[in-house]
Amino acid sequence: MPTTIDESLQIWITRAAEVADVAGRHVDAVDREARWPSEAIDALRRTGLLGATLTPTVFAPVVRIIAEKCASTAMIYLMHVCGTQVIAQASDFSRREEILKEIAGNRHLTTLAFSEKGSRSNFWAPVSRAVAANGGLTVSAEKSFVTSASHADSYVVSTLSHKSAGPTESTMYFVERAAGGVMIGGAWRGMGLRGNDSSPVRLENVKVTDGDRLSGDGAGFGVMLNPVLPWFQLGTAAVAVGIANASAGSTRAHLLSTKLEHAGESLADLPNLRARLARMQIVADAQSAFIRSVAEKMEAGGEDAMLAVLESKASAGEAVLEVTDLGMRACGGAAFRGDVGVERQFRDARAGAVMAPTTDALHEFIGKALLGIPLF
Repeated sequence: MPTTIDESLQIWITRAAEVADVAGRHVDAVDREARWPSEAIDALRRTGLLGATLTPTVFAPVVRIIAEKCASTAMIYLMHVCGTQVIAQASDFSRREEILKEIAGNRHLTTLAFSEKGSRSNFWAPVSRAVAANGGLTVSAEKSFVTSASHADSYVVSTLSHKSAGPTESTMYFVERAAGGVMIGGAWRGMGLRGNDSSPVRLENVKVTDGDRLSGDGAGFGVMLNPVLPWFQLGTAAVAVGIANASAGSTRAHLLSTKLEHAGESLADLPNLRARLARMQIVADAQSAFIRSVAEKMEAGGEDAMLAVLESKASAGEAVLEVTDLGMRACGGAAFRGDVGVERQFRDARAGAVMAPTTDALHEFIGKALLGIPLF
């Protein structure tokens, strides 16, 4: 067992690097075939990361390191951690200890099932509602994007309470993928993050009980805000920084290895391309420092933590768009052919801006917070 915080960080960074090494060997096939990164997920299990309890300051670099090699694997891991956070705080969940032991043993993969077709990126406002039936409850919902949809062992599902009076009076339930009435919408064929199996999931009259609740009845919104939102925001920011670092690295390698034979020089000899690479690295390094600060604020739990959390995804999401765009321009035609990796990184980077809460929504939240206006 580690004896210091620094020792713990180094242990998990080393294990994250092991996962990243495996993920990197298969990332091109995962992207090309839009297939599940099974080798990397097996590595998460083997290294113990799938069942680990990490602090924010360890979690952020772990996610970043994995994302540098395979953003899909990093997103799968991130959503599993978010789901696990919900299960861990659900003191009244009847199977809490059983499921946490399965997770700690690296035998159970979970994920979030929040966003719905009817409310789109407003993930905090489900339109589905639990219905009383035969002395119990059933849930029917059209979940629009569920990471690990056909591979997760369980979903953390949000739905309006059967007696709710408003759009934020939701309840969270633990639903197993094998439960009756759970249907996967089809294979994921996204523009980017093509390995994360982010498919629609339809729940049709899925039976749930009070013992399956992961929040108080009607209290799911509070769980979304804490613990889900901070871990999700920090994690998606770390994924963005990982992609940005990877794009800078791919661009650097291309500039060093590609020759202009007619001129007797390499692309690295061109000042405009060096300037683009410099800007890429500056932006990536600045975001890396910022998310480290956000993670520290999360651990400290100060009054300024939530504002920093809201800023993290928006800031890193915008930054990675800039970095990957510069990478495409610096690498030119080779990038458009997909020869150097920056084209995949460019596509993966685009997911963050539209992933709920979107960058536009976060800007609205941040502006309200700065002006003392209630977010909801």
